[in-house]
Formats: sequence, structure tokens, C-alpha cells
Amino acid sequence: MFLHLGQETVVSDKNVIGIFDLDNATVAKATRTYLSAKEKEKKVFTVSFDLPRSFTVCAGKGGENETVYLSPLSPATLEKRAT
Repeated sequence: MFLHLGQETVVSDKNVIGIFDLDNATVAKATRTYLSAKEKEKKVFTVSFDLPRSFTVCAGKGGENETVYLSPLSPATLEKRAT
């Protein structure tokens, strides 16, 4: 199955590692550090120009090279779409 993250972005639900609330998760320094590192690696993609509410971490080939997608959809909405 696939998970529609918004706009024209679709990922395989088998590759989804986690769906996180951007407001709550970025309170922790470890999360901010992780997102900054992924930005420097050019592994962060914005799904829409709207204000992002969640981010989804997906595994790459072989479970490596994680990719982060910023989505304007709430984590609850994405979770409903994933099940």
C-alpha cells in the first residue's frame, strides 16, 4: 500500500519509519539536531508550500539513507491514511 503525504507525494507504507508532530517533536534538541543533519544531507523534502504540521521519516534502499518529508497534514490524518 501507499501513503499519500499531500500534493503529489506518495510513499510506500513499508518504508515509513515514523510520523511525527512537528510542533511537539521539535521541542527536543535531539530532534532538531536530526532534522538539521538531514537538511545538510539534502534529505528533507517539503510536500507543500503550506505551513508544515508533521514530518514523516522513510527508509531508503536497504533500510539506509532515511528521507524526511514535511507535510501540511496532521499526524492523525496521516495515521488514518496509513491504516
